[in-house]
Amino acid sequence: MIPKVFQEVIDLGDGRTITIETGKLAKQADGSVVVRMGDAMLLATAVSARTANPGVDFLPLTVDYREKFAAAGRFPGGFFKREARPSDSEVLTMRLVDRVLRPLFPDDYHAETQVMIQLMSHDDAVMPDALAGLAASAALAVSDIPFYNLISEVRVARIDGNFVINPSKEQLALSDIDMMIGASLDSVAMVEGEMHEISEAEMVAAIKFAHEAIKTQIHAQQRLRAAIGTPEYREYEGEVEDETVYEKVKKAAYDKYYAIAQEASAKSERGEKFALVKEEVKALFTEEEYAENADLEELVSKYNYKTQKEAVRNVILEKGIRLDGRKTTEIRPIWCEVDYLPSVHGSSLFTRGETQALATVTLGTSREANVIDNPSEQGEEKFYLHYNFPPFSTGEARPLRGTSRREVGHGNLAQRALKNMIPADCPYTIRVVSEVLESNGSSSMATVCAGTMALMDAGIQMTKPVSGIAMGLITDGEKFAVLSDILGDEDHLGDMDFKVTGTAEGITACQMDIKIDGLRYDIMEQALAQARDGRLHILGKLTETISQPRADVKPKAPKIITRTIPGAFIGALIGPGGKVIQELQKETGTTIVINEVDEQGVVEILGTSPEGIAKVLAKIDSIVFKPEVGEAYEVKVIKMLDFGAVVEYTKAPGNEVLLHVSELAWERTENVADVVKMGDVFMVKYLGIDPKTRKEKVSKKALIPRPPREEKKIEKKDNPQG
Repeated sequence: MIPKVFQEVIDLGDGRTITIETGKLAKQADGSVVVRMGDAMLLATAVSARTANPGVDFLPLTVDYREKFAAAGRFPGGFFKREARPSDSEVLTMRLVDRVLRPLFPDDYHAETQVMIQLMSHDDAVMPDALAGLAASAALAVSDIPFYNLISEVRVARIDGNFVINPSKEQLALSDIDMMIGASLDSVAMVEGEMHEISEAEMVAAIKFAHEAIKTQIHAQQRLRAAIGTPEYREYEGEVEDETVYEKVKKAAYDKYYAIAQEASAKSERGEKFALVKEEVKALFTEEEYAENADLEELVSKYNYKTQKEAVRNVILEKGIRLDGRKTTEIRPIWCEVDYLPSVHGSSLFTRGETQALATVTLGTSREANVIDNPSEQGEEKFYLHYNFPPFSTGEARPLRGTSRREVGHGNLAQRALKNMIPADCPYTIRVVSEVLESNGSSSMATVCAGTMALMDAGIQMTKPVSGIAMGLITDGEKFAVLSDILGDEDHLGDMDFKVTGTAEGITACQMDIKIDGLRYDIMEQALAQARDGRLHILGKLTETISQPRADVKPKAPKIITRTIPGAFIGALIGPGGKVIQELQKETGTTIVINEVDEQGVVEILGTSPEGIAKVLAKIDSIVFKPEVGEAYEVKVIKMLDFGAVVEYTKAPGNEVLLHVSELAWERTENVADVVKMGDVFMVKYLGIDPKTRKEKVSKKALIPRPPREEKKIEKKDNPQG
């Protein structure tokens, strides 16, 4: 039977359209759609269990985004030639979608839910990650899963002062903004991106422009849902509630939590006091009561958390006092250090309160570039940043399971914050690694600060230093408090996590997650203004520690020299089977990389020994040296022969030529040693290729004035016949 297909078209207003279609593919999923823009096609499916698993008190949501290599007509790499674990870019897209969807599900919906998005057809003019949020929401929209507040996501760029929605990669290269915005009809839920030092007002303008485009996309989803008959949302068993238990817990714990919250204590001390109150709350009920009511333990735990959260938030709103005693605009104490590790190319320590990051910089050639090989993107990164969050940083002991999605996301944010401050002509490939050693709020922003100082310590001539700060929000719907430099508990118990990085001139990156419906733009503007003050304060601490990049790299760090040679000489420098370049690297202790660019050879020489680098440069000069006919050159005798002397050009050691005996002097030379000896240095004239021998010809006598000819005397012999 031919399926009945329903379709909605979104007009982007510039000749481009996005199509949402349902009814043809994956009909056993609770909801499925195909989103198409140009030749790019994404399939999104949504499936949710009918009941929640016992004891689950959260939403077990999984968002999965994959790009199939077949979508771009390519084979996967590796031995097995099939897609394996997700790439970093796929993980980042998953996080973008998850962060918008998760807070908009009902608070009491705990059924296992999976949203899967896959790129089935790729178009070079379309960036598919900008369509993933729309596809996920549309799949939920055509299902009966209780997701009442539809969303979408768009990328916004600014080219020549004009905002563009979902630009192509070529357009994005011309833009000074690359932001992804996720929102519902009523409010912005997520912002992430990088910018070229834009102002706070420009950032808000970009968000507002994106929000209008998102509203259009949500209306299209609503029309599609109505067209297919608006399936009724499924009924589900919500959380068990007991007002009597709640009142008992709140009465016993609220004042205690309130008192602890205004004591201005450290994280560990505060945690111990909170834990004691939690134990007292558990003791409010007898073992018999727990045995009689299977839900009681879960209810007590839930109401205890709810009471603690309410008490902490009210202390901030009513008294303006934070958990560690700071004012809402106050930054924790900061201390910094550079050149901490003696053997690395650059290092720094950044400590702010109870958050500490140790950053290292490693310098290398283009061979160390990070290769990106995805269906939708291929290329290399010459600047990249890795972020590690070991369990000891929060006082925990847990097994290491590889790089987490959180670590990928935090590292990417810090990388975007710093990368545009690396000069375009920097010859190095740069790897920054941030090891979070302590964490109590915003370790990603500590990574940005530590990364800035480590880069300057390594001698990278950053355009400007960058700092970062995390902002929080507490609101009861009417009153609100914007918090600068949030703690971990303030992030956990608060309504917003807004990270902003930038220079003294403007914003370079941001990441915002909103946990409530309806963030007002005036609150966002206040948060950005407060963030700017905080950023500048932190920036001052960084520049007190290291005011400008070191003039040169450290003695143990490799220096890199770049030399361009004609493409015709690449083979000679490499040698048969790589013999010349391998022996040269071994002899000089350097690393030599040759890249062919526009029929030229770009040679990178990396080494710690100036003498070794000088030897490589001399060898290159020797190989590419090409004398010009009629010009004079200095040579040195390196070998004596019966029929002449072998000389090498002093400016190109190893470049040899025969000086024939006939070109030594104007007078007839019987013995070569009568004119030149081993080691003699003198000038010769280059005569070009000898047409007879087809070899290069030089002459010493050509630079010597020719002696005057002697007239031959004719001797008259006596004639005997007279």
